[in-house]
Amino acid sequence: MIVWLNGTHGAGKTTTSALVQQLLPDSRVFDAEKVGETLMDIRPGLPSTDNFQHWPPWRPLVVETARRVLDYTGGTLVIPMTVLVEEYWREISAGLARYEVPVRHFVLHADQDTLRGRIEGDTVLGPSAFRLAYLEPYAEAARTWLHDEAEVVDTTRITPAQAAERIAGAVRG
Repeated sequence: MIVWLNGTHGAGKTTTSALVQQLLPDSRVFDAEKVGETLMDIRPGLPSTDNFQHWPPWRPLVVETARRVLDYTGGTLVIPMTVLVEEYWREISAGLARYEVPVRHFVLHADQDTLRGRIEGDTVLGPSAFRLAYLEPYAEAARTWLHDEAEVVDTTRITPAQAAERIAGAVRG
């Protein structure tokens, strides 16, 4: 099974994914961003883009990596990864469905002011124009398709531990 934690920067995906992993027996965290980083390391580089998700190989490589890891280890993969382009989500979810990999898709949501405050106050990464630039695309995806495709967990007023408990509880049934 895959527990996909979607949402934009500042929603709490990375922190929550580590906590969900601790609550679900036989689970692992798979950071699909590492697949993008591998593509960014190709020399000479792939065509210029502002987001590695736009490279067509990224999506099937995420599917293939996830399913191969699950074939090898069994259990659950927790994947904290923002996907805001509906076509990309459909490609990934259809790819996993072809391999009969069940997916629980959660969106960690917070209001725009909270997200902005978290990004601007980040003591590890610092304020980031790149991360702030995704607030409006997230809001648009949330309005048009994303919240209809997932179980929404509003993290505006709860801790990552509380979000993880809700997600793990939902997964355990």
